[in-house]
Amino acid sequence: MIHHAWLRPGMWAGRRVRIVGDGLEVVREEAARAGFVPGDPADLVLAIEDVGTGPEGFRLGRRNGGIAVSAGAPAGLLYGFFEVLRRGERPIGADEEHRPARERRMLDHWDNVDVHPVMGQVERGYSGGSLFWSPGRDIGRVRDYARLLAATGINAITVNNVNVHAAETRLLTERLDEVAAIADVVRPFGIRVHLSVNFAAPMVAGGLSSADPLDDVVREWWKEATARVLGLIPDFGGYLVKADSEGQPGPFEYRRTHADGANMLAEALEPYGAVVHWRAFVYDHRQDWRDRSTDRARAAYDHFAPLDGQFRDNVILQVKHGPMDFQVREPLSPILLGMPRTRLATELQITQEYTGQQRHVCYLAPMWTGVLTGTDLVAVSNAGDDPFWTGHPLAQANLYAFGRLAWNPALTAEQVLDEWIGLTFPRAREILHDLMDDSWRTYERYTAPLGVGWMVRPGHHYGPDVDGYEYTPWGTYHFADRDGIGVDRTRATGTGFTGQYPEPWASLYESRDSCPDELLLFFHHVPYTHVLQSGVTVIQHIYDTRFAGAARVAAMRLRWRDADGLVEAGVHERVAERLDEQLRSAEEWRDQVNTYFLRKSGIPDRHGRRIF
Repeated sequence: MIHHAWLRPGMWAGRRVRIVGDGLEVVREEAARAGFVPGDPADLVLAIEDVGTGPEGFRLGRRNGGIAVSAGAPAGLLYGFFEVLRRGERPIGADEEHRPARERRMLDHWDNVDVHPVMGQVERGYSGGSLFWSPGRDIGRVRDYARLLAATGINAITVNNVNVHAAETRLLTERLDEVAAIADVVRPFGIRVHLSVNFAAPMVAGGLSSADPLDDVVREWWKEATARVLGLIPDFGGYLVKADSEGQPGPFEYRRTHADGANMLAEALEPYGAVVHWRAFVYDHRQDWRDRSTDRARAAYDHFAPLDGQFRDNVILQVKHGPMDFQVREPLSPILLGMPRTRLATELQITQEYTGQQRHVCYLAPMWTGVLTGTDLVAVSNAGDDPFWTGHPLAQANLYAFGRLAWNPALTAEQVLDEWIGLTFPRAREILHDLMDDSWRTYERYTAPLGVGWMVRPGHHYGPDVDGYEYTPWGTYHFADRDGIGVDRTRATGTGFTGQYPEPWASLYESRDSCPDELLLFFHHVPYTHVLQSGVTVIQHIYDTRFAGAARVAAMRLRWRDADGLVEAGVHERVAERLDEQLRSAEEWRDQVNTYFLRKSGIPDRHGRRIF
């Protein structure tokens, strides 16, 4: 079982610690686990004091020749202790103040209580079964997971899938004690539990004939259900809702708005200081592919922007970072720039649904640093009951990076990766930087080009299928023909999506000349002969980057051999297996995409490389 290195005994073994304050059992346990022994004079003093840093912040400095951490609450002291372990031998200043940039740093788990016949136990999960709901669940492993999350800065989790089926609906009612058991395990680590709920729960679990959010009987049902939850879980964080989306029930059925639906739940939660996360992922998934005027990218803004200012204060609108669906390259969702009177949370996806499914090395923090806003941060977890937590051992870096960037968005992706490598596989630092620093862009180079997205196998979303979604009702099109490719989303001649952005972004994306190359096909339909800002044509860019991406993966696979003996044997073997698959897949992507566009365009590769 692999843990982050700072959770193991190491350089601190035998050092003396003095812990001052009440309610610090977990801090004492973690200090002992790291190798500290009680003693005075102490090398490390951990003390509860009023230092003005809030419930999660702390002060870190040097005192009487040792290190001192002080915080106003146990959670802050635990975060401070983990910071000491993270710093290792690196110097600590005379007086440093640390506090999280965001109040809520949350992971959503798309875990099903019952194994779904199509999606399995963890929807879009690539790391084994559910930590929370697998038969014979190991509660000690849940505790280890809570430690791991606290050490990265996570303070909230949703424990079940946003697609709430019948069994999961009853977590709110007769199976609530199972949720409470999880809350009891993670609470000492400063983590609050949230629950995904079915909008139609009053009907499914309560026997009512309606779930109309303006019906007084329905509202009362939610108030009573919420009171039962808070009676059993006093620090309950709140609800997460996916409504009117991909077949999930919602307020549209009653001709009500999403503000009506969200406010009903917010009203029930408000007396307890809890919140409702209401997902903005609402679009027509039965679109006619022949209709180019309907644009899935527009949908969320069209639905929600007119409701700005209508949501209660404890509603948080949860918005995917891009306007589509966690593609390898998307622009920032315009909702995140266009609803100033609504609380927002940016939703990221750590699980690699569209970025290699934890079979490919793909360090995602460079993508995320380009879309971080001042909102709360939420991400879909990539963890499961796999011995390595994340299927691919190197995918742990994405879980770590999300927590660290949620706490401190001023960190760079490179800094965070270097931290993780140093704490986890320090002897392989140079090799892992070589593999991981540019791995997101490497993945982009051999998959869908220039921001157009998709081109994956329908259903499971793994591997290439250029036209896989082209004639389906999901709104996921590239519109390639014999002359060109891309989606015209301009105001002048297209769907008008660029007009959802404020200036200067609206004008930037509207013009082919100013639109960044990496997003050109997201916003424009262009000829294959269109010359990019890089100086090459679109078609030649497609050929060049597919060849370069696959070649880079081949080099990564060879480079990993140098790590033999520098990491644990099981880690080396698992990563080597995944790199074998990544190379096979990258070459398949290269050949299918290049062949498709050679046959579409009739334009050969100017370098004469083999295309089928």
